Amino acid sequence: MVIPCIDLMDRKVVQLIQGKEKFLELPDAVAVLEKFANYPEIQVIDLDAAMGKAENNAEIVRELCRRKPCRVGGGIRSVERAQAAAGDGALKVIVGSSAFSARGINEEFLRGLVAAMPRDKILIAVDSLGDRVAIRGWRETLPLTAAQALPQLEAYCSEFLCTYIDAEGKLQGTNLDWFRSLRAATKLPITAAGGITTDDEIQALEELGMNSALGMAIYRKVFPEFFVEREPGRH
Repeated sequence: MVIPCIDLMDRKVVQLIQGKEKFLELPDAVAVLEKFANYPEIQVIDLDAAMGKAENNAEIVRELCRRKPCRVGGGIRSVERAQAAAGDGALKVIVGSSAFSARGINEEFLRGLVAAMPRDKILIAVDSLGDRVAIRGWRETLPLTAAQALPQLEAYCSEFLCTYIDAEGKLQGTNLDWFRSLRAATKLPITAAGGITTDDEIQALEELGMNSALGMAIYRKVFPEFFVEREPGRH
């Protein structure tokens, strides 16, 4: 399954390169959602909330969830916030940085989370930069690989979202070998993200039993006018 991504910043839909450089900005999230009408699920990330900024996008997230099944993440740092996201209609709640501590897995938080809400509503994001788990908006890495983290997290979620940050937003392809290593590390469903560019890559991931969360690649197809002058990685 292909899952389009809607990333929100300052009430606009954006696409970033490596989580930093803004490449694309669209003012109407509902209009973007309508462009993805043929896809069964959408991934919605509140980037402002992820960076600890004011929750400018909460109303937009609720409206998107009302219109379409949405996996929702960004700034889910407490059990209460996770419950609120589920209450706002999220199909699944994406927990990222809060699943980890400086020592590795934040088991205290995760035990509280699964005690408070159904495990099948929880999706844990395990993002990797330079083969290390990256947290806090990808600004900090841990002495832990994604393949090491997944087995330790299985008891606390129903699925993983795994992003290969090194290729994120570049439209130059992803690292299929890395995703194969993750498939060998867990039996839980995995949604792959990060640099997925071609139909061949999507097919290869499907053969691994993985969904593909697409950002820049799907926007290039749906909004081609933004990609005429310049593509990510080509300055």
